[in-house]
Amino acid sequence: MAEVITMPRLSDTMTEGKVSKWHKKVGDSVKEGDVLAEIETDKAVQDFESEFNGTLLYIGVEEGGNAPVDSVLAIIGNAGEDVSGLLGGTVAPVAETVPAVQQTEAQTPAVTAEIPAGVEVITMPRLSDTMTEGKVAKWHKNVGDTVKEGDILAEIETDKAVQDFESEFNGTLLFAGVAEGSSTKVDDILAIIGPAGTDVSAIVAGGGKVAAPVVAEASQTAAPSVAAPVAAITTAGGRINISPLAKKMASEKGIDISTVKGSGDNGRIVKKDIENYQPSAAPAQTASTAVSAPAAQVAVNFVAGETTETPNSQMRNIIAKRLAESKFTAPHYYLMVEINMDKAIEARKELNSLPDTKVSFNDMVIKATALALRKHPQINSSWAGDKIIHHGNINVGVAVAVPDGLVVPVLKNTDFMTYNQISASVKDMASRAKTKALKANEMEGSTFSISNLGMFGIETFTSIINQPNSCILSVGAIIEKPVVKNGQIVVGNTMKLSLACDHRVVDGATGAQFLQTLRTYLESPLTMLL
Repeated sequence: MAEVITMPRLSDTMTEGKVSKWHKKVGDSVKEGDVLAEIETDKAVQDFESEFNGTLLYIGVEEGGNAPVDSVLAIIGNAGEDVSGLLGGTVAPVAETVPAVQQTEAQTPAVTAEIPAGVEVITMPRLSDTMTEGKVAKWHKNVGDTVKEGDILAEIETDKAVQDFESEFNGTLLFAGVAEGSSTKVDDILAIIGPAGTDVSAIVAGGGKVAAPVVAEASQTAAPSVAAPVAAITTAGGRINISPLAKKMASEKGIDISTVKGSGDNGRIVKKDIENYQPSAAPAQTASTAVSAPAAQVAVNFVAGETTETPNSQMRNIIAKRLAESKFTAPHYYLMVEINMDKAIEARKELNSLPDTKVSFNDMVIKATALALRKHPQINSSWAGDKIIHHGNINVGVAVAVPDGLVVPVLKNTDFMTYNQISASVKDMASRAKTKALKANEMEGSTFSISNLGMFGIETFTSIINQPNSCILSVGAIIEKPVVKNGQIVVGNTMKLSLACDHRVVDGATGAQFLQTLRTYLESPLTMLL
């Protein structure tokens, strides 16, 4: 029986490994203790030895390539063993050795057949410039449903928002490639639409293409053949998505596969699910069913002191990835300044006394920031490896907290906007952000970002740069406190600002000069009219 070898965790901080060198190639014999490959971790390069005897049937990571811990590294088994069932039908078995004459007769080059007429393969779309994978938040159609052009197929959650995804075709939904609540990479199969009753199993197995079968009559008589497994695809008829090997193991162990939760692609049941199956861990008893459980059961799940787990949303995963990348790739430093807001408070009162005008302090900070960026273009720049990009437009991103994390709607050409325009745009986008109604293009193209926690009473804080921006401004609360004016201690109103800078782009003096200009605008609001 074939053994799946996964990328090992060779250090406590390792999340992925790089194959520096393979010492074996597909088809080679492998003995226990043989060095299969050299694995480069975040700390060192280590020899990785095989724990099994057999033949190397599959290599999951090319030499020089990276893969996450626990992803498939290799498969070892008996020569000629079919391992396609272990990888969702995507791996061809390694042929047994047969005489050269017979190989010549048997080996007919495989060709790619055309997708049947009327069948359309729909892939996960790229809905934002930074999107690498998408999550199906909700399906609006089920397999077997009729679909018309313009119908909403699904709601796709990107790293920035949830968007409706409409069909461009008419037909029947023949295959849904991503389970509701699951994610897949951009350009992977999302769905297949076509005439009702069309068999699309070959398209699914081929990753969106149809591989024509190889006719090899000579090999059938020369060497024993192994029946090709058929991927268990979930259909409208309720067929369970399970690999042939897992199905065989379940049958041998007397396991009811309807009670097994799959961990493979699209919820497919694979070998390890059968090996790790525990009868007591039936789906009806798992925490994941709490959403649909009776009220009494839900209450039990939240007993004081009980530890629970919440799966990360796609947004939370992307936020974590990007902030970590920013923090550990951009050399951050911080500049802080305290602003006298007395004149800003008076100016705001006068502005809001005008008809149909409602300006917030945040609006004033945004306006002053945009004007200061025009005077200090180096702040409005981005690091691009071997060059620095100086942006011609000033597009200020305003951080907005939402239930799943944080989004940053962008005010395009902010320096040309009036107070009323800034106020209306921020309110509109913040409101739609909380209902996941923002469009992807409304969260793209920022050149500078602002995060304001003043409304929560936070006096001062620092933020992580929202790359590819080179700076982010953190805005604290306006505090009434004693200050010194003309040698006298009086009551004043102050606000602290913190500027996080990427030292690759912005030097300390440049950041300080920007803050000086920003302070001038806020402490003397009339200067913004000059």
